[in-house]
Amino acid sequence: FFSKRGFSVRSFGTGTHVKLPGPAPDKPNVYDFKTTYDQMYNDLLRKDKELYTQNGILHMLDRNKRIKPRPERFQNCKDVFDLILTCEERVYDQVVEDLNSREQETCQPVHVINVDIQDNHEEATLGAFLICELCQCIQHTEDMENEIDELLQEFEEKSGRTFLHTVCFY
Repeated sequence: FFSKRGFSVRSFGTGTHVKLPGPAPDKPNVYDFKTTYDQMYNDLLRKDKELYTQNGILHMLDRNKRIKPRPERFQNCKDVFDLILTCEERVYDQVVEDLNSREQETCQPVHVINVDIQDNHEEATLGAFLICELCQCIQHTEDMENEIDELLQEFEEKSGRTFLHTVCFY
């Protein structure tokens, strides 16, 4: 969605393992980050094709494996970003903690923004549109450093959601 609108995008996990919904909330499917999307897909297909088709997990994995071979863990990535968006406060905290624990080398700023989005297909779709609109507005600011707080406040009022924002440095 974001790539089609001209944004350079990467997607990461922040946990110690990849967790996908299982047959019950207390029984997730847990995979190592070395596991490919193809392996996860085939594992869930074998476990319960109907369940994982119905809840959209097989579709999601099929889409993901066309983008990259396996999930990536943020803490293992040393690339530099201008903007990091998270969709859950716990993930936001993990990203900020990791960035603040790194050796600062260039002092290049990175804005970390969280927009809480419930983990279901409908909310994810609505959240994607909201975040994409936010990114487009940020892209068109003349001075992101001085305009971002006001921009986020406008989006909070417009969307009825609360945004968390902090600046970290590389």
